[in-house]
Amino acid sequence: MEVQNCYHCGGPIVKKEEIVFDELSFCCTGCQTVYEIFSANDLTSYYEMGDAPGARVSVDVNRYNFLDQPHLVEKLISFDEGGTQITNLYIPHIHCSSCIWILENLNKLLPGVQRSQVNFHEKKVRIVFISETSSLKDIVLLLAKIGYEPYLSLEDYDQVQQKIDRSLIYRIGVAFFCFGNVMLLSFPEYFEVDEFWIQQYKGFFRWLIFGISLPAFLYSGWGYYEAAWKSIKAGILSIEIPIALGIIVMFLRSSYDIIFDHSQGFFDSMCSLIFFMLLGKLFQQKTYNFLSFERDYKSYFPMAVTKLVQGAEQAVAIYDIKIGDRLLIRNQELIPVDGILMSPQASIDYAFVSGEAEPIVKTSGDKIFAGGKQLGSGVEMEVLHEVSQSYLTSLWSHAVFQKEEDLAYRTLTDKISHYFTPGLLALAVLSFIGWFFVDVTTAFNVFTAILIVACPCALALTAPFTLGNVLRYFGSSKLYLKDAQVIEKMAQIDTVVFDKTGTLTTNSKAEIYYEGAVLEVAFKEAVKSVVRNSNHPLNRRLYSFFEQEKTTAVAHFEEVTGKGISGEVNGLHIALGSASFLQLETDQMLSETVVHLAINGVYQGKFVFDNPYRAGMETLLSRLHSHCELVVLSGDNAGEEAFLKRILPEGTTLVFNQKPDQKLNYIKNLQQEGKYVMMVGDGLNDAGALAQSNVGISISENVNVFSPACDGILDAQQFQLLDTYLKLSKKAVKTIKWSFGLSLLYNAVGLTFAVCGLLSPLVAAIIMPLSTITIVSFVSLQTAIGAKRAKI
Repeated sequence: MEVQNCYHCGGPIVKKEEIVFDELSFCCTGCQTVYEIFSANDLTSYYEMGDAPGARVSVDVNRYNFLDQPHLVEKLISFDEGGTQITNLYIPHIHCSSCIWILENLNKLLPGVQRSQVNFHEKKVRIVFISETSSLKDIVLLLAKIGYEPYLSLEDYDQVQQKIDRSLIYRIGVAFFCFGNVMLLSFPEYFEVDEFWIQQYKGFFRWLIFGISLPAFLYSGWGYYEAAWKSIKAGILSIEIPIALGIIVMFLRSSYDIIFDHSQGFFDSMCSLIFFMLLGKLFQQKTYNFLSFERDYKSYFPMAVTKLVQGAEQAVAIYDIKIGDRLLIRNQELIPVDGILMSPQASIDYAFVSGEAEPIVKTSGDKIFAGGKQLGSGVEMEVLHEVSQSYLTSLWSHAVFQKEEDLAYRTLTDKISHYFTPGLLALAVLSFIGWFFVDVTTAFNVFTAILIVACPCALALTAPFTLGNVLRYFGSSKLYLKDAQVIEKMAQIDTVVFDKTGTLTTNSKAEIYYEGAVLEVAFKEAVKSVVRNSNHPLNRRLYSFFEQEKTTAVAHFEEVTGKGISGEVNGLHIALGSASFLQLETDQMLSETVVHLAINGVYQGKFVFDNPYRAGMETLLSRLHSHCELVVLSGDNAGEEAFLKRILPEGTTLVFNQKPDQKLNYIKNLQQEGKYVMMVGDGLNDAGALAQSNVGISISENVNVFSPACDGILDAQQFQLLDTYLKLSKKAVKTIKWSFGLSLLYNAVGLTFAVCGLLSPLVAAIIMPLSTITIVSFVSLQTAIGAKRAKI
């Protein structure tokens, strides 16, 4: 049977709930309302730009009552002058050209909006509006009503304008200016042009070259001198030492040649070296400014909550919550602080905090913790601790949960420079001493030529350009890494540890379908009463499935672990479980999760559960298993252990009921066994493990919204490509090693001629940038081929 889809959001329509308007079908009144708004304002072109581009709409207008508070609105306004205000709102649903078009036409939907501009990459919209005509709350409600609800968090409340460091850009600009002009002025002498005016003003041009080169030497190259000096003081032989020495030698030798009127020197090569080195550094510093790899709980919490004062609702900032306050927590809202539940019952989802997949049922008087999400109708709670003292905040602030820099880690370049630097310096000094007794001029030429021709610019540029390229390819495929060094670490991974809830499984709520005879109300109430007594994940989902039904006492309750449950309710014998538990013959698919139902010995039907595991999970883990050890480390109980053993590769380690600190210790134990560990998680319960692991990757449904401190953020839609990322990282390191080999071969040939006195400093200065360009071209081509083969 053909499924009817909603004209607005594209979702499937339940036939009995279909709404027809303008001869078009909609799945709900929300989608119909959005269509009516667009139609009334002549904006139906929105639907011509994409196939059902909208989102299903469900708006709780009370959620934004806090925007009536001026001191809260002020936090979301970036400009306020003369009645004109500007706000920048993050809109998670932005995904196509239709979204851009409608959001940049907000002025047609709300009179106070003057103009709006979308930043598609950051999923943000910048709105300029007249505050007297339309308030920020009006704008937010409009966006919510048309399916573009903004994400407002406590992070917005505390945001501080960060100063952008552009010093590297300025240094590159100066170096490029110097390089271009010095090269231009050097051409006449290179080609030995005998024009009168050139010969007449040769001295002037040489000193002009000297003057133009000074900013590149003193300003653009300063970072290398500083790094080299710090390395010497720390007793480390880093790659910056021969680079800085090469630049200084070229400058001093060129200055000597100009002062004594020997030649124009090698200022063009010096400037080109500085320019290419800085360019490589910029290339490696690929950043994702729209992401934060050091987020905390503030980006997870809302800006404000509803406080009850003598029965009246009042929106207050989270920081204004005091001990003893009474709060109203609505459906899908986060519990901001620890407190006591005052309502009769609540169903709270703690998946993000504990990793527990199923909601926890709490009753009046129970303690509830910050970070949980209320499911169902609104509940009241009394505050026990302020935000800064809540369990979630204290857990997040714990030192072991912070991702610190791995100061002990040495890059491939560092390892090679440890031998290259002293070897080069020793060769230069010994050659100088050897030639000094033969010819002093030749000795200085040899010393200079060695330091110039062996200047490790090609070595130093290999890693930045290789890793920078890979970083760019990863980013285009929605894996955003904190820095390029993470790629080298990924190449060494031999053990991959996965969280279960939210990582192997999706965050979207699993749907449950019933197939069988129609159940009377009494039957439904009996089933709900029986499953209430079980802690099995499937039974807990079934309990949530029966939202309206009442529960009553159960007699003779019995549970057979891994098989099913039974009990008697008001004379009805209820049995739920597997086909074997009910002694049924079935052709059930292995991947299908079902619970069969029998009442008074008569089979009624089955409850079918959508598989919550991510698409491509089995294939991904099978590929990873060929070269990595696999571990599933979960805060959830072992209810799905049997199912996971059937679908995961043989030998996969399964560990359940792990608290955050236990996960961290598990990772630490693996590392003590010599394992190089990647942790893949998504929530606060994974934060310690992500910090402890060699590489921590956070899976996120919305990369802009939230993730714990980590080394990389992976868009959940690209989860199945994790193995591809690891393989490409290994190929990148191989490319670096190959290019190091080529560079060292070039150095060996050049140094042989230089030591023998057959290579002049001028020729060395010309060859040096050519080798750099060759190496950069090689690594760029190799990474492009690798990315193409990997299809990312």
